[in-house]
Amino acid sequence: MSRSRIRASQETSMDAAITAKPRDRIVATARGLFRKHGLRGIGVDAIAEAADTNKMTLYRHFRSKDDLVVACLRQVAEEANGLWDRLAAAHPGDAMAQLRTWLRQGGGCGGPDGRGCSITNAAIELTEQEHPARQVIAGFKRGQRDRLAQLCRDAGIKAADTLADTLILMLEGARVSRQTMGPDGLASKFVVSAESVIAAFANTQAKPAGAKAKARA
Repeated sequence: MSRSRIRASQETSMDAAITAKPRDRIVATARGLFRKHGLRGIGVDAIAEAADTNKMTLYRHFRSKDDLVVACLRQVAEEANGLWDRLAAAHPGDAMAQLRTWLRQGGGCGGPDGRGCSITNAAIELTEQEHPARQVIAGFKRGQRDRLAQLCRDAGIKAADTLADTLILMLEGARVSRQTMGPDGLASKFVVSAESVIAAFANTQAKPAGAKAKARA
C-alpha cells in the first residue's frame, strides 16, 4: 500500500472516530496513537485531546489507562478473529486453500505500516505479568494457535499441532524481522518458507498399515 493510501486510510479512521460515540471515539483514537507511539509513549491527556473530548469523559468510560488498553486490545482481537470466518467463506470446504490464504494474509507481517501485530507489541511493552491486558493477550494468542491447528487437521495434516506451532513461531519471527530488517529482509521470505514447511508435513504423512507389511514381503 502506498504512503498516500496509508495516509488516506488514517484520515478516514480519524474522521470516523470524530463522528462516533464518545467511548467508541476514545477507543478508535487510542488504538491509532498506541500503534504509532506505543502504549507507554502516549498519555490520557493526549488521547482525550485527540479524541475531541476531555479526561473526565475518558475516565467516565474507563477507570484507568490500563482499562483503555484492555478495551483496545479486545477490539483488535475481535477484528483479527474475523479472519477465520473470511477464510471459510472464501474457500468453503477447502481447508488447505484456507491455510495457504492464511499464509498470504500473514505475509504482510503486520500491516502496511510495518508495525507488526498490535497484541504482540503490547506483550513486549507490558512486562508486568499482573497487568490486566496480559490475560487478553495470552487468550488471543492461544485462540489463534488453536484455530490454526484445527485448520491443519481439517487439511489432513496428521502432525497438525506441531505444524501449527511451527507456523505461528515463523510468523511471529517474521513480524519482528520486518521491524528490524525492513520489508525486504527475512520477513519477505515468510510465505515461501512456510509453504515449504507445509509441503514437508503433508509429504510425511503416516503410511497405511498395509504398506509396511507389503514392504517387508
